[in-house]
This record gives sequence, C-alpha cells and structure tokens, in this order.
Amino acid sequence: MALYSAAAAVLEGLERGDGGIKSLVYNSRFPHVRQLYALVSETLRYSPVLEKLLAGAALLQAEKKLPPQLAKVLVYDLLFGKGLKCGGRWKALARRHRARLEAELARLKVQQKVSRNEDLLAPAQAASPGASQVPRYVRVNTLKTCVDDVIDFFKRQGYSYLGKATKVEELRALSGKKFLLDLHLPELLVFPPQTDFHDNLLYTSGHIILQDKASCLPAFLLDPAAGSHVIDACAAPGNKTSHLAAILKNKGQIFAFDMDTKRLATMNTMLMRAGVTSFQLAQQDFLTVDPRDPKYSKVTHILLDPSCSGSGMVTRLPGQEAAPSAERLRALAGFQRKALGHALRFPALRRLVYSTCSLHREENEDVVQAVLRERDSAFRLVSALPSWPCRGLAAFPGAERCLRASPADTLTQGFFVAVLEPCGEEAAAPSSLPVAVEENPEHSEGTAPGAAPKKRKRKKQRVK
Repeated sequence: MALYSAAAAVLEGLERGDGGIKSLVYNSRFPHVRQLYALVSETLRYSPVLEKLLAGAALLQAEKKLPPQLAKVLVYDLLFGKGLKCGGRWKALARRHRARLEAELARLKVQQKVSRNEDLLAPAQAASPGASQVPRYVRVNTLKTCVDDVIDFFKRQGYSYLGKATKVEELRALSGKKFLLDLHLPELLVFPPQTDFHDNLLYTSGHIILQDKASCLPAFLLDPAAGSHVIDACAAPGNKTSHLAAILKNKGQIFAFDMDTKRLATMNTMLMRAGVTSFQLAQQDFLTVDPRDPKYSKVTHILLDPSCSGSGMVTRLPGQEAAPSAERLRALAGFQRKALGHALRFPALRRLVYSTCSLHREENEDVVQAVLRERDSAFRLVSALPSWPCRGLAAFPGAERCLRASPADTLTQGFFVAVLEPCGEEAAAPSSLPVAVEENPEHSEGTAPGAAPKKRKRKKQRVK
C-alpha cells in the first residue's frame, strides 16, 4: 500500500503545482524510486481514460472517503497494470467495484471502436507547447554556499560557464554542458533542458535546489529583510520556504503551514538538508490560523501559493494537461479568494505575494480583483518586476502590475504572481530594481562542496 500512497501523493503534488514529476518522486522518500516513477508515469498516461472510468462507474460517489488520485492509481493497476499489489481495505474496495469498472472499460472500447487498452489513448503529443525548451534551473542555496563557488564546482565537472545572460534568447540557445547565470535572479543558474542533477553532490548535500525560475519569483519578490517574521501559508514541499530562509539569512522566523502529515515530514527533511533553522512547521489549515494570535503579531510578510489547477506545469506528461472543469475552477477560485482575504487580515502585514502555477484568469486576476474589492482599497497592487516581459491580463485597471510566466515567452513553467501592500506603504525597491541585489556581497557567503573560499571572514561547511 505504501507504493500506492506515494504515487497518489506525487499526483496530488503535480496537481497543486509543487514541482515536476522527477523532483516529486525523488523527494517522496519512497525507497524504490524507479517503481514509483513508472507507476506515476503510467497513471498519468492513462489519466483521461481513468477519469472516464471513474465517472462512468461512479466510484468516487460510492466511496466518498477514497481520495481521487488514489482511486486513479488503484484503478490503473487493477485494469491496466500488473494487478493490485496491496492488501487491506483499499484492495477489498477496488475488487468490490471491479465488475463495474471492467464493464465500463468494455463499454468505452465499444464506444471508441477499439479492442486494445492502448488504443484508448490519444496519439502521443508534446506535453505542452514549449515544454521541451524550458531550461533546467538551479537555485544556489546561499545558506550553504555562494554562486561563485558553485560555478567553480560545475566548471571542474566539465561544464562551460558563459557568464550572465542578457536576454531570454541566450537561455534558449543553451546546449551540451554549457550554463549561464540568469538575467533576472542573482542566485539562479541555467542549464540546457533535461540536465539531471538528482545524483549530483551539490544537490544531495543541499547546496543547490532544483527549482523552476517561475517558482523562485514569489520569494524573490516578497523579499523580506533579515529578521522579519514571515508566513508561508501553503508551504509543502518546501522549495519556496527554503528560498525565504536564504533571503532572511536564517534570521527572523518563518511560520509554514500545510495539512498533510507526510508532506510536512518530507518538507522538514528537505529544509534540514538545506540548512534552514528559523522555521516552525504546523499541520494546520491556514484558514484556521487566527491573525490576532500574539504569536503572529510581528508577521510582516506572507507568501501565499495556494492549491490551484496546475495548468501551467509544462513538465506534465501527455494526458495530464486536460482542462479542469468549470465546477473545479469555481471551487479552486473560491478557496483562493478565502485564503487571500484571510492573509490580508494579519495586522502587521506590510507585503504579500499571491502566486499560482495556473494559466486561468479565474484563479489569478479574478481572485486578486475580487479580494481587492472586498478590502475596499485597503491594499494595492505593486508593480512586480517591471522589466518582466509578460504582464497580467487586462481584467481590471492595474492588472498589468501582476506578472505572468510561460514556456514560450519566459522559458519557464506557466505562473502568475501578484504583489500586494497596504495603501500608504512605500513600494519596495527590490521588486522594481532586481539588479540592485545582484552585487550585494552578503549574497556571496559560503562555499560549494570542494571549492576554495572566496576571501571571506568565515568559512561555510564543505562536503568532502
């Protein structure tokens, strides 16, 4: 049963936009990574078929306690895989509905005039326009090292460093073992697509974080000063939390919330490996957190990246990118509005970043517009990274202050980011002037595993 639970957790993470399939599988702590990856991949491949089978057999209506992603995994292995390998109540449940599921599968084959299971699949297509051109982004973990030392480390591994990029086209042209420093984020290295670092010493030691550029934008734009108290409202799997800690230089406090026990355990391991110390994890729904609790009286910054449709995740496999139903979009948008409105109730709040990995206006501009109306002009949108080429959709006056990301235009996952501040607060300079932080010597502390120190007063830890 551990295999199916792990696979369902990966599918849920993909749906939330927590990362790509490889990173979620490798971070799952499941001992048999290849087995888990194969099961997740095949379940995703058959996802449109599985959804039709689940709907036709009314399985989720009959078994209300069965999580949808777990249902997909069980039905895949029952009908298309090697047979259920689990025991207990889930196996009994699946077998109880086996006749209905097989009848629905037969009906689907007759309807589509095919005889083999494989023929139910749509012709293989690219996962998403531009998916193959999204580079591999590597965020240097400045809690343990610095950009110069990581560059030196990769050069000793045979990579050629081409310097700082000046335009997106340079990222698009990367190939072989060449890499660049990103043109917007000062601690982000860019490698050709499909470059794999999961077994690299820098990754396993926590000196680098494999994180898409768009996913780095929320913490970068929140930009809390060292010593700040920060809330990461929907924190797992922890990449953004570790980024916040690096920006804070482990000074101050991060309150991180998530509802899933296993995800929190995985996140705790990841944060410890990354050298994060100033954090408190809580298994709690952010909506139940009391903004007036004295514990959060000093919270000045909030990062809110709530559950979303994940429609911007170009690393998904074929069949995974089906558009969410109108009903699901309404439900997601309703939750997102509640979460954003709740976050704006914290009394000391000075800056909030709202982000999703969704392409849908309903989860992005419409949510921001609705909450700003509800707050009756108590908050305003700040222009997020004005040099960024893709802006928010023209859903309301000022929506262009938000930013969007896409594989075609910015060579990233699809993403949306809005920065909000109380009216009367001065706009924070780092979001408008990202270049200003690039030369900050405080971002150069540390050393990569095996690299020589760069004339600093104290040495960071090394990996032998």
